[in-house]
Amino acid sequence: MSSHLSLFVVLNLLLFISGSLGATFTFINNCDYKVWPGILTSAGIAPLDSTGFALEKGESRALTAPAAWSGRFWGRTACSEDSTGKLTCLTGDCGSGKIECAGAGAKPPATLAEFTLNGADGKDFYDVSLVDGYNLPMLVVPHGGSGGNCSTTGCVVDLNVACPAELKVVSSTGAGADVACKSACEAFQQPQYCCSGEYGNPNTCKPTSYSEFFKHACPRAYSYAYDDGTSTFTCVSADYDITFCPSLPTRYLQLPNCPTILTFRTL
Repeated sequence: MSSHLSLFVVLNLLLFISGSLGATFTFINNCDYKVWPGILTSAGIAPLDSTGFALEKGESRALTAPAAWSGRFWGRTACSEDSTGKLTCLTGDCGSGKIECAGAGAKPPATLAEFTLNGADGKDFYDVSLVDGYNLPMLVVPHGGSGGNCSTTGCVVDLNVACPAELKVVSSTGAGADVACKSACEAFQQPQYCCSGEYGNPNTCKPTSYSEFFKHACPRAYSYAYDDGTSTFTCVSADYDITFCPSLPTRYLQLPNCPTILTFRTL
């Protein structure tokens, strides 16, 4: 093979490889406790190299996704193994019984980061969603991308301490700590909260006092199913950091009808 032909083959191989890699996701655990990230790939798309793993406090791990990948990430908390080796998590459990979620999604409530890579016009679409409730703070930061809406998003407030009593999830072990905050849909199973039935379109499904609780605390995150306008972000050719319990400059926030003062980390 001539040197020119060899160079041609190498260049084309590099182009193929670079075109097949959609993004690198770096997961960072800034919590004071261990977190078990879970990963669910959308139907019909090849899964990533891992579908779940553990991150000790201060640890990070990177995964590379192919072009046109879509799926979601979340953090599982307070996971433990029984005598048979079965893994269960107090929040975000995917029900697989193992560290790998293997195609299973998070049991609500859980804070979700959702991605569609290389979508319309070659853009990545991403969001942080509280539609399925909340279990821990999460921040998504794009790197190296371009686009007018290539922005940081997330929910960086500890909502567990201010969660309305009817949505609160309390640990049944230890001191009974607040561990998660349900969505109104999960708590009440009513169409007006679930955007289902006659409320299954944006004209009839409107914000409620519960979705406004989430939105007021985390204005860039999805608070209910049709909260697209202020909650979906786009970027081109970016990599993404996904940080659990991010450290950011703080101010104090008191939510409406809530006596608890929250520490609010500004994006």
